[in-house]
Amino acid sequence: MRTTRRTFVQASLAATAAATLLPISLHAQQGRLIRRPIPSSREEIPIVGLGTWITFNVGDDPALRNECAGVMAAFFEAGGRMIDSSPMYGSSQPVVGYGLQKLGRPQALFSADKVWTSSAAAGPTQIEQSRRYWGVPKFDLVQVHNLLTWKPHLQTLFQMKASGTVRYVGITTSEGRRHDLIEQIMRSEPIDFVQFSYNVVDREAEARLLPLASERGIAVIVNRPFRQGALTERLKNKPLPEWAAELGASSWAELMLKFILAHPAVTVAIPATTRVDHVRENLSAAAGPMPDTAMRQRIAAHVKAL
Repeated sequence: MRTTRRTFVQASLAATAAATLLPISLHAQQGRLIRRPIPSSREEIPIVGLGTWITFNVGDDPALRNECAGVMAAFFEAGGRMIDSSPMYGSSQPVVGYGLQKLGRPQALFSADKVWTSSAAAGPTQIEQSRRYWGVPKFDLVQVHNLLTWKPHLQTLFQMKASGTVRYVGITTSEGRRHDLIEQIMRSEPIDFVQFSYNVVDREAEARLLPLASERGIAVIVNRPFRQGALTERLKNKPLPEWAAELGASSWAELMLKFILAHPAVTVAIPATTRVDHVRENLSAAAGPMPDTAMRQRIAAHVKAL
């Protein structure tokens, strides 16, 4: 699967490690990436980011850390900004920090992390530890992960935003869980971001969450765009439809990302990967033509039929 962490012995490690040496400079593709505004501020960010669930949980192994740094190098070189992580993701946070240090702390970074503890009092300490792992002065965005102890954590984050120690506040869920509570919070709390699962197969968010985000002016981060790699694995031996070329899509990943990104309420999708070629492929979906409503329906129907 695209998002499954590779083993220590894969031959592609050498190529990925070499990619960590790429300079972080302006790349021709950056000017072509579609950006969307964060509704609460109008700050624009590229519509494809980088997730770290599973893929960056590599411990202290130097080869695998360099592999992750290589993915980050390719991500920034292609014009990416948002990297998303969590205390729940094992060693992912310190691995992100390692990559940022190795790459000279790219100024383009939009840092998105989470608070994930059942103790309300432990929230600030956990957030500070996460910040130290990343090595950033402050996070751009901190989200309450999977709504755990969400009320007190949101109050902590609102206070941090008011004091200038975090820029944006959000909430998250995944795999279609707790949408009723997500909707309640979106209606009642002044959050900047909401994160949930949405893809060409899992479309429950279209009914309520995506329209509500537009109505309330909340930025949307989409997780699990490939069902944690299950969709790309399922389709890898299926021929890409000829009409995908109309969108400039040369792979299933690009086509399925364009389906997501074309929804006007989506701000950014955060596919995770262990491979430099895949991160470049993902970023390429943020450029060129996007499907209209009819084409989105055609994509969904075609994938469902396979």
